[in-house]
Amino acid sequence: MAAKPLRVLLVDDEPDIVSVLKQGLKLNGFEVDGFTDPGTALEQFRPGYYDCIVSDVKMPNLNGFQLCRKIREQDPEVKIYLLSAFDIYAKEAEAVFPTLGSKSSFIKKPIRYQELAAILKQK
Repeated sequence: MAAKPLRVLLVDDEPDIVSVLKQGLKLNGFEVDGFTDPGTALEQFRPGYYDCIVSDVKMPNLNGFQLCRKIREQDPEVKIYLLSAFDIYAKEAEAVFPTLGSKSSFIKKPIRYQELAAILKQK
């Protein structure tokens, strides 16, 4: 019996990034819901449904840290990956954003979908 595909909630305010990563992850066997608006992603989020969240950090209106903090309130177990074009050091980020918790990781952009798929499969 085949393993169930991992469900990913993908959020980035750049439509091209969402499109490329979504299609690439789907080609690698993931089920992906992609959003360019973090508010809409939060509205569509369902606790226990997604295996992981992949979110850009820098977005208008609701940044990735804020989005993930709100998601964490609904589902403390979901794995979160934050994308950033800047170097983020996990220990420093944890000190500033302690509510993100140990089930959070940072991924440096740009990233190819093959690399992202490999990271998510290590879940």
